Amino acid sequence: MELCLQRIRSTSRFDNAQHRLCQMPKGHDGKHDEFPYLRHLLKTNPTVAAKIKRDSTMTTGAAWKSEDAGPNRILRWMMLLSDEELLEYGVNMVALSAQVVAKLREKAANYESCMRVARKLTWLAYQMPGAPVPLEPIRIYLEDFYGSMNVHSTYCLVCRLPLHFDLFANARRGKADVETAHSNPRIHDDSNVGFAHRECNIAQGAKTLPEFYAWIEAILDRVKAD
Repeated sequence: MELCLQRIRSTSRFDNAQHRLCQMPKGHDGKHDEFPYLRHLLKTNPTVAAKIKRDSTMTTGAAWKSEDAGPNRILRWMMLLSDEELLEYGVNMVALSAQVVAKLREKAANYESCMRVARKLTWLAYQMPGAPVPLEPIRIYLEDFYGSMNVHSTYCLVCRLPLHFDLFANARRGKADVETAHSNPRIHDDSNVGFAHRECNIAQGAKTLPEFYAWIEAILDRVKAD
């Protein structure tokens, strides 16, 4: 599918670093839209839509105003800029601890990758049991990128058990039972992203999935040897 990619004006102070672009099909009618495939979820399940948008475009961690952690949630593409360039936007990386800087830099991804991740996560969410049925134009849009949708076909990226849409709503202390996960935590792209149970995502930690599975296998081997 060829996309419109016309610039969408924004009041964000980061707009000059990366213009927001329309992700509607080229030649579309109506207004430009950066997340057209989230329109339905914004009405039926706004917290899920907000999560997909946030996880796709923002670094993870503490809120922006957390002084101890620094700007630990910021647009991922901003982390591709140099310290000098970020300072022009009011982000002083030199003032942050090395640990925080490393964490932020590790979550960097360009704008195009973030848009692909948002589309992929939406496609996966609609294939969970209990998910709303997508409107036909949205289904066609997403299937053009990732193929046919089949309910019950979205699994935990880590343990491979099926995920139910209701897990998004089972939030405790602001944490849902399903989280965005990465096969390689240091790569943010649609080929590397999915959903996982929160406990599975925590268990994987900073390991890639092959590293995590090898770690588990080694533990089981030691247990069997005892």
